[in-house]
Amino acid sequence: MHILACVKQTPKSDNVKIDPATGCLIRSGAESAMNPFDEYALEEAVCLKEQLGGTVSVITMGPPAAENVLRDSIARGADKVYQLGDMAFAGSDTWATSYALSKGVEKINALEKIDIILCGKQTNDSDTGHIGPQISAWLQWPNAAFVRRVVQADEKGITVERLTEDGTDELYLPYPCVISVVKEISDPRVRSVKGRLAAKRAEVVKWTADDIGADKTKLGLKNCPTRVVKSFAPQRDSSAVVIEGANGKEKAAKLVDLLKENKYI
Repeated sequence: MHILACVKQTPKSDNVKIDPATGCLIRSGAESAMNPFDEYALEEAVCLKEQLGGTVSVITMGPPAAENVLRDSIARGADKVYQLGDMAFAGSDTWATSYALSKGVEKINALEKIDIILCGKQTNDSDTGHIGPQISAWLQWPNAAFVRRVVQADEKGITVERLTEDGTDELYLPYPCVISVVKEISDPRVRSVKGRLAAKRAEVVKWTADDIGADKTKLGLKNCPTRVVKSFAPQRDSSAVVIEGANGKEKAAKLVDLLKENKYI
């Protein structure tokens, strides 16, 4: 069994600043870590390896510093790590990013056949939830998003329970396939001492756009179909109104009057 997890280095804090001139996130100087949702995907990948045997590989696309999340992946139980790093990738939207990742997947698959790709449902710096489904579209592999539980997995396929607008349903996906998971699927493990030592020694395989045979007309900011017109931090009003009253009944009456006055009810 060969399981591949996709991870991304994102801002560690939710107090992210936006450049008013460019509309882009200001990443310089900001502390980074593995995207929180990707932690659950990696944990499930390691759990499947422990259940079925095999190998867990991890891939990321990002600048040189993104190597840190790959070494962190080794500390959490991954076996092999791959980094896509090239200025040709800079400014890529989800369409271009998923294309680059799919080309990386194809190269890894040629080295060792992949059975399952696991992604977090979204990243905390864009919240699109596109990457998993888009990778599956580029590869033309079956896909399930918002997966909260693996019902059963064997050497031929996997049955998963996914969240829907009105509840849940179960899907069977033959290998190879792509699934995007929600945080309910698992609890990320604590990094072991053995894992931390392995992370320091691990080889990070690094590929450029040419190495993975990517079409550069599908990469980078100028080739992205998405155009961000404006990004800004919303204004937050932290003011509060304290409702006074002799007892709960009086306070409730005043609250109702206030809601009516402001036309909330």
